[in-house]
This record gives sequence, C-alpha cells and structure tokens, in this order.
Amino acid sequence: MKALLALLKDYWGVLRRPSVHYSLGFLTLVGFISGIIFWGGFNTALEVTNTEEFCTSCHEMRDNVFVELKDTIHYSNRSGVRATCPDCHVPHKWTDKIARKMQASKEVWGKIFGTINTREKFLAHRRELAEHEWKRLKANDSLECRNCHNFDYMDFTKQGKRATQMHSTALASGEATCIDCHKGIAHKLPDMSGVPGW
Repeated sequence: MKALLALLKDYWGVLRRPSVHYSLGFLTLVGFISGIIFWGGFNTALEVTNTEEFCTSCHEMRDNVFVELKDTIHYSNRSGVRATCPDCHVPHKWTDKIARKMQASKEVWGKIFGTINTREKFLAHRRELAEHEWKRLKANDSLECRNCHNFDYMDFTKQGKRATQMHSTALASGEATCIDCHKGIAHKLPDMSGVPGW
C-alpha cells in the first residue's frame, strides 16, 4: 500500500512540475487546438454515419429494409418531404444521438459475424430486430416520429374517422405512443403469428 501511495505521489509531482522545454501557455494552446481538431473530426464522423448513404452502404440494409421503404409514403409522397433512415432511427438531440450510436455499435458485431448477411438470415431474425426497435421507440415515446408528427399540429377534421378517434383518444390518455399503432408503417411486418391482436 505504501509503495502504491509513493508511486502516486511521484506521478502527481511529475504532473505538477512545469515543462522544461515548453511554456504552460504553449501547452495550453496546443491542447486547445488539438481539442478543436478532435471535436471537429468526431462530429464530422458522427454526421457521416448519420446519412442514408452510410446506412445503405451495407447490403443487409440496402437489399432488405431500404427496398421496402421505397414503397411507402415516407419515401415518396405528394409534398416531397422524405424521411431517411436516420430520421426514424437516430434521435435528433445530441445526447440521445450519442446514446443511440453507442447502442448501435453492438450491431456492428452482427455485421462482422454475418448474423444477417443473407436474405434468409435476415428473415429469420426479422421479428427479433423489429421488436428491439419497437421497444426502443416505445421507451422514448416515439421521439423520432414526433420530430415530424406532432399532435398539437394535427388537423383532425382532415383525418379519417378511425384516425381521428384513435389520435384524439391517444392524445387525451397520454398512454399510447406512435409505435403502438403504427408498426410496419415504413417496413414490412415480420411474421406476427402468436402475437395477441395480430
């Protein structure tokens, strides 16, 4: 224990001692510039991984779920507003985005080990993958949906009778979230046999 304390004391002494060759101001300036370069590089890499081009660069996404997205109103519609992969699968707030990116880093293992590298493997894991995403959206109150769709701006008079009833009920109760009713809105549903209500 005494040896460890002595080692820590010596180390602290080295850290406190001024540099022999460089001034404290120079070291501070170099540290500041290095921090800016690191931060800029980090944010640039974060934004590159937050594009549809990046998401569809692996064939698992391009050949499976992206193909399905092309047939939905989220991809092509009369207003020309289009949702991309990150719009629905990555939160917009920086802290939530970082948390989601850390969570998604585990998905890299699936890519490396070929968990879903064929259509057959993808279909075999599809329900599990969908349930993970539905659980995430349920937990964050469908945050990504609400970035574009907001109850406060919905005109119920322009919605169908069923949609008006469901949306006004969900709005009044505050218990439901978008993903509760809108599973399969942008991608085909997996095999839902055995799930109550399907």
